[in-house]
Amino acid sequence: MKRIIIINEGPTEQEFCKDVLYPYFSAKDIYIETPTIKSSHGGIVAWNTLKKQIEMHLKQDETAYVTTFFDYYGVKDSYNYPGWQEAKSITDKSDRIGFLEEAMRSDLPAELRKRFIPYIQLHEFEGLLFCKMDVFTSNFEPAEAKLSEIEGIINAFPNPEDINNGSATAPSKRLERLIPGYSKVVFGACLASDTGLDTIRLKCLRFNSWIEQLETIA
Repeated sequence: MKRIIIINEGPTEQEFCKDVLYPYFSAKDIYIETPTIKSSHGGIVAWNTLKKQIEMHLKQDETAYVTTFFDYYGVKDSYNYPGWQEAKSITDKSDRIGFLEEAMRSDLPAELRKRFIPYIQLHEFEGLLFCKMDVFTSNFEPAEAKLSEIEGIINAFPNPEDINNGSATAPSKRLERLIPGYSKVVFGACLASDTGLDTIRLKCLRFNSWIEQLETIA
């Protein structure tokens, strides 16, 4: 059985991987492990810290592949990710993140690069939840969530990954405002499971490209 280690930003992404990705890849004879970023209780760390963990997993099992699953939203200049400053001049956000992912890969020792599949979520994991209005109407009563505003966001962004990363308009910030008491871990995993991997892949193009890469590991 092939093995992929997905290093998750935190428990929200970890629960998504367990609930949604694990059964999908298991059916393809690919075993998924879902550790979170070390030295963090949920959040992005400096590149050198994450790089050490990536290299550790790759060296511990020379047959395993390693990938990452963290949000572009929240990465700071001070974290010193490779290519970070150069990437700022790239206007298209998808191209910018692709540049950063390749810079991460290139920063690893040459003998480890083939088994590293870097992935940064544009802009934030919670963007994946804005795929299907039926999921919100089946989980929340009108008194529990501002359903009309949620529907407006879904209609405005055919690709939910394009929902921007402002301090008040990032996907998670929108959900916190529109669903009182919103819990990232509990609600995020539930909404993603109800949405289903097929729908997420259909609407979220970069995410789908990542899954395709993982499906075709040697």
